[in-house]
Amino acid sequence: MVPEEVEILSRLNQTLKARKGAAPNSSYVASLYARGVDIMARKVGEEAVEAILAAKDRDHAALVREIADLWFHSLVLLVDLGGSAQEVLDELTRREGVSGHVEKAARRDVQPSQGVES
Repeated sequence: MVPEEVEILSRLNQTLKARKGAAPNSSYVASLYARGVDIMARKVGEEAVEAILAAKDRDHAALVREIADLWFHSLVLLVDLGGSAQEVLDELTRREGVSGHVEKAARRDVQPSQGVES
């Protein structure tokens, strides 16, 4: 990633952290935090479905918008649970150059299966 792309994630992460204690009526993000993890997770799922539908329609512009929504809502959820965009970037960096099959097998060896295959 070029510095500008990383910087936007950093700025977004800071904004999301700043909204954590805000009044629910002060921003959309604050209202999501106030509604709880279940609602935030549901929004991630909704945005994922919308991205899938845009892809199936081969609508590139809609797909970009929906992926942006998916990333945004995923970061809202992650920040709410104490995570950060940097952690995701670090994980992607760790995986770079590693076969997806190898990486997935390593996760299975480290983490017990919870009945859901990712």
